[in-house]
Amino acid sequence: MKIDKREIAAALLPGAALALWAIGGWAAFSATLDAADRAALAAMLQERVALILLGGLLLAGVLGWALREAYLRWVAASARLAEEGRVLLAADVEREIEPAGSAETRALAELINRLAAQRAELRADVAAQVREASRSVEQERNRLAALMAELTQSVVVCNLDGRILLYNSRARTQFRALSSAPSVSGGAELIGLGRSIYTVFDRALIAHALESVQQRLQRGAAHPSAQFVTGTRAGQLLRVQMAPVREIDAAPGEVSLNGFVLMLENITRDFADESERDTLLHGLTEGSRASLGNLQAAVELLDDEGIDAATRERFHGVIRDEVRAMSRRIQELASHTAQTMKTRWPLEDMLGADLLAAAARRIEAQCGCRVSTGAVDGALWLKVDSFSLLQALVYLAQRLVDEYELKSVSLRLGEASGRARLDLAWIGATMSTEIVMGWETDAMRIGSETLALSVRDVVERHDGAFWFERERVRHESFFRWLLPLAASSEQLDAAQIVKTESRPEVYDFDLFRASEQSRELAERPLAELAYTVFDTETTGLNPGEGDEIIQIGATRIVAGKLRREDVFDQLVDPQRSIPEAGIPIHGITPEMVQGAPTIAAVLPAFHAFAQETVLVAHNAAFDMRFLELKQRSTGIVFDQPVLDTLLLSAVVHPQQESHRLEAIAERLGVNVLGRHTAVGDAMVTAEIFLKLIPLLAERGIHTLGQAREAAQQTYYARVSY
Repeated sequence: MKIDKREIAAALLPGAALALWAIGGWAAFSATLDAADRAALAAMLQERVALILLGGLLLAGVLGWALREAYLRWVAASARLAEEGRVLLAADVEREIEPAGSAETRALAELINRLAAQRAELRADVAAQVREASRSVEQERNRLAALMAELTQSVVVCNLDGRILLYNSRARTQFRALSSAPSVSGGAELIGLGRSIYTVFDRALIAHALESVQQRLQRGAAHPSAQFVTGTRAGQLLRVQMAPVREIDAAPGEVSLNGFVLMLENITRDFADESERDTLLHGLTEGSRASLGNLQAAVELLDDEGIDAATRERFHGVIRDEVRAMSRRIQELASHTAQTMKTRWPLEDMLGADLLAAAARRIEAQCGCRVSTGAVDGALWLKVDSFSLLQALVYLAQRLVDEYELKSVSLRLGEASGRARLDLAWIGATMSTEIVMGWETDAMRIGSETLALSVRDVVERHDGAFWFERERVRHESFFRWLLPLAASSEQLDAAQIVKTESRPEVYDFDLFRASEQSRELAERPLAELAYTVFDTETTGLNPGEGDEIIQIGATRIVAGKLRREDVFDQLVDPQRSIPEAGIPIHGITPEMVQGAPTIAAVLPAFHAFAQETVLVAHNAAFDMRFLELKQRSTGIVFDQPVLDTLLLSAVVHPQQESHRLEAIAERLGVNVLGRHTAVGDAMVTAEIFLKLIPLLAERGIHTLGQAREAAQQTYYARVSY
């Protein structure tokens, strides 16, 4: 039992007061006596000193006991009543307080219980009214679920920060295939509410597509979209279509977005199959051409003297004509195949003026030079991969600025012979053909990033042309591009609708209002942060003596809500025996972990699952010690902030005797299910943490930094493993 400092003070105070009273009284009394009387009194006291001391100690003990009981009955009972009252008020717990202490304190506890019961009745009435009023909202959600179920594509909805706020089951399945380690917890690290889409897609690519959509909205397009194809880190090829989510409360005539929808299609296999067919066809045409060449040579050698000259000549002419015709057809097929292979990368329709506007902004921002736009045909539509084309324009402008110190460039766009003519022009500096060829074939470099493509690759992707020219009269030089044209109206692909069993698993539109803050993480309010709440099951309690992790379970808290569907649950092969004494506790047998991935494979996946979040655990020092001991062997470092529900419970309830997980759960009204399984304990810990946040706020603890500082002041923070 923990002894409070105030209890010790209550016990020692009577003895100290009695001693001071005795000393003062003796001094006052002895001052009234003469020397003879004082000597006689001293002799008498010496004979009875033991009896006097015993009586004084007995009196001090009785007074100390009485004061301690009074403290427990009046002060401590009132403090515990206040703590439990705060739980009922701030943590939204519905339970009765057990009366204790003095009669007055018991009466106050009964009064609080009656008020809590009245509040529960009022809440039930309000909840019934809310349910009635929200039926229409539920109907809209059901319609959305049905619509999502009918979509043949994977659908992911994000806010402007790229945080996922809706996805369907098909998207979860597809993201699992995109994971670099799909066998670990089902690839759970790639998708989840509040998780960043930029773990899969390049941030610049999404920003470019969103900018293109916004420009089309500003031009009055009713249903603008952007399409692109990108590769993932796992080597998959995705075709992506983006559509905007408009702000409902935008002012009339104002174009404002609060998110975007991504429809994904994995074309890796289709692309590989078509490429393989193209390769086979190309080999066939080349082989046929060689065979026909040999046939033509053999026929020409068949100059038999037994055949008259006219007949021989007529047959030779027929054979030559047929061979030439076959060669011409095969040459056309080979040319078409080469052309198809060269332009395989999908291109998108884009208004030329939008492309130049985007290029001007990018060049000015990246290169620091002025960009002017000359003659631009406003009705000209291009068929381009705008992302790679803009990268090439920025790259060329960057080299002009770096190597020739140019202060300004200009962009022009027009039509020439059924193609778009795009010029990047400047006044003054010129260059040799060798320099131009080097710039064309070098891998493009923008800032500190080196890209996989060259300018020539971009030209070939568009089946276009590129060269350098100089006009001596105007002292102007320019790079010229010839690019394919598109139709003069936007082509929107309607998604085919077929029946599937894909249903939206989760959605939370409150995330539309969330945005990334520029403040330091320590200054962020606890209610705004994203958390990964986790727990481990181990072979024993001594991480420094060879015990290993056998299971990691985790869930996430995003936007103040527990995301039960977003879990990480993985058994781990400890590569050592599991003590039989621990099996009844955690329920994990050696057969269950046989064939499971090792910690070296699991930790990278769990690290990805927990990235950009604050870690939360109960008795976190124990779990973090196991993770820290694996840093050297795995190279995985968990350097994000950590919160411990054990310490936070001690902060908000310093008068309580126990801060075990079960005791806190009972105190806060949290049901304990799945105890001593990693995911079960993580779920209970997450619910407890959500209950602790308002209780911390009651004590003036609102930010992550304040919570960590308060936790470090508790007695339990001294425990280490």
